[in-house]
Amino acid sequence: MYILFEGIDGVGKSTQIKKISQFYNDVLITKEPGATPFGDKIRDILLHGKFDLSKKAEMFLFLADRAEHTQSVIEKNQDKLILSDRGFVSGISYAITNDSELNFDTLLSFNKFALNNNMPDKIIFFKADESLILKRFKLRNKKDTIEKRGIKYLLQVQENMENTIDKLGIESLKIDATLKKDEITKQIINFINLDKDRI
Repeated sequence: MYILFEGIDGVGKSTQIKKISQFYNDVLITKEPGATPFGDKIRDILLHGKFDLSKKAEMFLFLADRAEHTQSVIEKNQDKLILSDRGFVSGISYAITNDSELNFDTLLSFNKFALNNNMPDKIIFFKADESLILKRFKLRNKKDTIEKRGIKYLLQVQENMENTIDKLGIESLKIDATLKKDEITKQIINFINLDKDRI
């Protein structure tokens, strides 16, 4: 089973992925961007501001990482429970936020091409309010290029993530990121276990 954990930075995705992985055997934890040597280079370019990239160039770099990640990680581990920190939902949502002229259907086709149509089985979406985002940001010593675009930008990305998930028709769980960690973990395990025979 291939599960995407989606949401903007600081909402608890990585924490929950680590917790959830302890409840299952044969689990693969991965992420986008940066789960491959090639992707790690792209992540550095995208998040640490070495180049003043156009929005379209940024989008295609994310797609390149996604294509490599699909071939090198996802397709080779389909017998495992794959827990991915971000994926194509983020790709579509950031792209739409960056360029309102981009069409959802076009972006979806780009991403399906990069994914070789290996769509996730389930999506878990973490939704935060503005106060939680501000609180988490204060705990970070250093912000990456995308985080530096500000709270309003990230809230728009989050809204676009939710809209994207609603349009996809993939089984999804929306998590209130302000809940206690143990309550969130319980909700996720119940959601995964609905298809326990597929793990």
